[in-house]
Parts: sequence; structure tokens; C-alpha cells
Amino acid sequence: MKVGATFFFQNFFRDEKPDWEIYREDLALAEMVEPLGFDSIWGVEHHFSPYTMIPDVLQFLTYMAGRTKKIGMGSMVVVLPWHDPVRVAEQISMLDLYMGDRELTLGFGRGSGRIEYDGFRVSMSESRERFTEAAEIVRLALTQKRFSYKGKFNQIPEMSIRPQPHRNLTDRFYGAIVSPETGDIMAKQGMGMLVIPQKPWAEHRKDYDHFGESCAKFGQPFKKPIVVCFVYCAETEKEAAQGAERWMGNYADTAIHHYEYDEPEHFRAVKGYEYHVKMAEAGKNAPQDFRNMFTKTQCYGTPEQCVETLRTIASTMDAAEFVGVFKYGGMPLELAQRNMKLFASEVLPHIQSGTSPAQQSAAAGGR
Repeated sequence: MKVGATFFFQNFFRDEKPDWEIYREDLALAEMVEPLGFDSIWGVEHHFSPYTMIPDVLQFLTYMAGRTKKIGMGSMVVVLPWHDPVRVAEQISMLDLYMGDRELTLGFGRGSGRIEYDGFRVSMSESRERFTEAAEIVRLALTQKRFSYKGKFNQIPEMSIRPQPHRNLTDRFYGAIVSPETGDIMAKQGMGMLVIPQKPWAEHRKDYDHFGESCAKFGQPFKKPIVVCFVYCAETEKEAAQGAERWMGNYADTAIHHYEYDEPEHFRAVKGYEYHVKMAEAGKNAPQDFRNMFTKTQCYGTPEQCVETLRTIASTMDAAEFVGVFKYGGMPLELAQRNMKLFASEVLPHIQSGTSPAQQSAAAGGR
């Protein structure tokens, strides 16, 4: 299984710590990814708050492509309703050429943060229609030398993007799916499933099964999902449990704040976010329960425990790839580095090869 690392650039300290310090720290961590043996670097997109501070994920990936030699890149995700899709296609094409033959995974999403929709002056109620149009346009722009489009939000005369990409990128299109309804949208677009955990894995598995049915219904190819997970790897079980509760719990609190998962009424007022109403009602009534659930859903423990957790998640989700988050919730850089190094040395080889620590020890003893 391929294993990547993703970066959030989260300023948990808000105004107490300048944003440039967060960038300096997270970029230092990103520089470790290739030397440590990971397969890919990923980034997220968010705007207008310290929740995560990568407003242009394709720009971040372009920078990291220039800083590395071999590893792949992935977006999780480009939020299409906030962008001119022709411009997105141009950025993707340029990144593709910079990367040569390295793997490029393009994750797309429709977003659910009111602060971001308001900042871009776009109605959340239009998100599904805007996403669908934008996805269709990006696909056309990247696969046709000349194309045109007439939609509700986009009227594009016959044109061509330049430079043209040097390969077909659509096989690596993935969509962030947190509800069955979003799964229908992504399946219809021929995208794979990108899972960014916000609920128990059994619930994500239900979405996965529904997604498979949707792919069949729309006559689209079915791809095994890419799964994202927060990681806290430590030498002892006690240290790992304490660290996970603190740092992952901190992140869960920021997610509630950013998405307003304690205010269900604003989700209720817009169409297309019915599932988010349920999440917000749960967050409002029991925020500590959300924090606990989120932490338990992630990967933490000793290296041996992390291997087993990831193998369980991979089995539950039939996952093809795994992407880890190693710095979040105000975690100091030194601790994040230790987290990533221990994971890379003691967990990464087993996940990439499909072995377990016990199997490796037995093989070593039999020499």
C-alpha cells in the first residue's frame, strides 16, 4: 500500500503565534517526507481562518514538486465551487508538466465552511450545481485540445488551455465524500473516493458501499478509496494515548469551530447539506462526544499498535492508499518530527509491504 503525508499549516494559537512561524515549521516537516521514504506529499485547501492556511493547494504542491525528486503529489482537496474551473485546469496542467512522470492525484470537493462561501460571495445552496459544472469543465479542459461549455454558471466559448498536460490525469481524479449524497455526485463524475475521517469507520464503510452502487448505476469505473488518518506514534502506549487525546482532541475542537458544527441552523437553511445538519446537531448537543469519537477514529499508539490500526482501517475500507496527518492541534514541531520519524522507521515499511512487525521478527529469527 502506498503511504503519503499531508500538511495543514494550522495555526492553533490564532493570534498568539504569527502565521509565518507556522509556515516555517510545516515546510520543515514537509522537507522530511521524501528522505523518510513516504510515497507522496499532500495538502488541503481552506481560507479566511487559522483552521488550516493553504489557500492554494496546487501552488503548495508545485513548490514541493520543485523541492523533491521522486515522490508523488496529491490535493485533498481543490474546492471547485470557489474557483474558475478553467484556471484550475491551467494550474493542474502546469503542475503535471513540472512533475514529469511522477504520480499526481487530484482530489476535488465542494466544501462546507460558511466562512469560506461567504468570503468568496458564493451561495452554499449552489454548491452541488457549481461543483458538477466545474468538474465537467476541468475534465474537458484536461482531455480535449479544444472545448466549449454552456451551463448555468459557466458559459465558455470554444477554447484551449495551454500548456496541454502530457498525460491523461482523469484516472487519478478523486472526490472527498462524507455523505451518501456527495458519493452520488462523485460517482457520476467518474471520481474515486477520498475519505477524510469525520465519523466512525463503520459509517464511512456505509458511504463506501453506497458509492460502489452509485458507480455501477452511472456506469463509471470503481476505484478503491484513498484514506486519510491523523497519526500519533509514540514509544509507549501511555504517551500515545495522552498525546492523541490532547492534539487530536484540539484539532477536533477547531473543526467544530470552523465548520460551525455546533450551529445546525445555518446548514438547515441551505440545500445539499442535509447530512451536515445531523453532524451539527450532534456537535451542539455533545461536543465532548465529537472530540472523543474523532480521536478514537484516528491512528495512535506504539508502532505495533499503529500497524494494526492501519491494517484494520485498510480492511474496513478496502483502501488502496493511506495518507497521514502528523502535525495538528498546536503540536510542537519537535514532537511532530518525532512522530513522523518513528512512524517512518517502525510503521511505514510494514504498511508499504503489507507485513506486520510479528511477521518481520519471525522472518528475521528464521535466518
